[in-house]
Amino acid sequence: MFLDSFNEILTNRKYEYIDQLTTFLGQESVSTNNEAINECATLLKRMMDDIGIDTEIIQTRGNPVVYGEIVKDESNFTMLIYGHYDVQPPGPVDEWESPPFEPTIRNNRIYARGAGDNKGQLMAQILAIKTYKEAIGDIPINVKFVFDGEEEIGSPNLNTFIEEHKDMLKADFVYTSDGSSHYSGSPLILLGVRGILFLELKAKVAEWDNHSGNTGNILPNPAWKLMNLLNTMRSPDGRVLIEGFYDNIRPATEREKELLQLLPYDAKDIGAKIGYPHLDMTGENYYHKLTMEPTFNISGFKSGYTGESLKTLIPSTATVRLDLRLVVDQDPEDILNKINHHVQLHDPDIEVTFLGSMKPSRTSADLEVVKVVTQAISESYNKEPIIQPSLAGSVPDYVWTGILGAPSIIMPYANFDQRNHSPNENLDLDYFFNGIKCTSHVIDTLGRKYNK
Repeated sequence: MFLDSFNEILTNRKYEYIDQLTTFLGQESVSTNNEAINECATLLKRMMDDIGIDTEIIQTRGNPVVYGEIVKDESNFTMLIYGHYDVQPPGPVDEWESPPFEPTIRNNRIYARGAGDNKGQLMAQILAIKTYKEAIGDIPINVKFVFDGEEEIGSPNLNTFIEEHKDMLKADFVYTSDGSSHYSGSPLILLGVRGILFLELKAKVAEWDNHSGNTGNILPNPAWKLMNLLNTMRSPDGRVLIEGFYDNIRPATEREKELLQLLPYDAKDIGAKIGYPHLDMTGENYYHKLTMEPTFNISGFKSGYTGESLKTLIPSTATVRLDLRLVVDQDPEDILNKINHHVQLHDPDIEVTFLGSMKPSRTSADLEVVKVVTQAISESYNKEPIIQPSLAGSVPDYVWTGILGAPSIIMPYANFDQRNHSPNENLDLDYFFNGIKCTSHVIDTLGRKYNK
């Protein structure tokens, strides 16, 4: 009966909801350059106010947080919904089939920057409130909303915001819709995230670029200096060689190992969807590497000249950007200290610059609220969800589990091939409407379970 009512409303409201999604996606909100961030926060507040969410814009040291709540009884079960309204830069723009901030529907998908990450999923969350009210009536639990304006730049001020507003944000459970659904199309529950550490290494050998003949064999090449250092940091098989790097990793529990073994796996299908047909590993190895192991990735390398024609030179500088995905209980600050120590031992001339970090997080699969929400998701999709102990990527989940002390679940509503952070980012509209229905069903189930 509950889901039948929802399906009817979603059918009747389909075009209205698509219009609201289109309006939201059409508003730029690039956090790397603060492009129209305040305008987007204002738009989001207005949309939330319109459906009865008591909303305010709260300033931080950076971009504002949009906070909303529906609280009728402080003693009721409280769910906090997290999302982010900021997006990545759209570039390269010439690779988009339609303008990145002019939402366009093709083949039942809406294409725009932020469609999947995270504006579309955020909109599904707040439209769930509207739909629930129309279908059932009053919201049966307390619901709070924290919408971040800096997630795409590492949420540098979110932890301080949580610390300063812990009483206001007090919740029994945190629910986030971010990331991509499982490649199989099954609903996916994530019980944690990998953390991340961003840093830059820079080698400088001269005040300017020099002729590669006139100074060849005389002047050191900074690109070689960096490559030599990097080879001391990671072995050819991928193991990180920095002393103490693996010291604090929490071993997977037996339940987590069991969950990894239950995850569906098709190497050919995954390879096709990520553009790498050579994928060749077992499913257990694939998921362990994706969720339980840290990474040491070169995300960019810059030195010398790579333009048209030829230029024979020895560059004066070389820089490499690194991003390291960390697992519980690795601490970004501790890992940075170990990297600094390693650089001092091997090439102290190289400058290390910290660019940002986010701690890893994990929620136990054995908690009652996890089991209740899992059941609600299963009923909403009429399909058993896949439970994965950790997201391969990084969102600021630690602020909930570590600072607020609340269990946290991430349930992606975007399609696996959403192309977030890339040209032609998109959201399958069926996934969007299923997300609206899912959040509503989670709210209803929590109300029946905890607010009798």
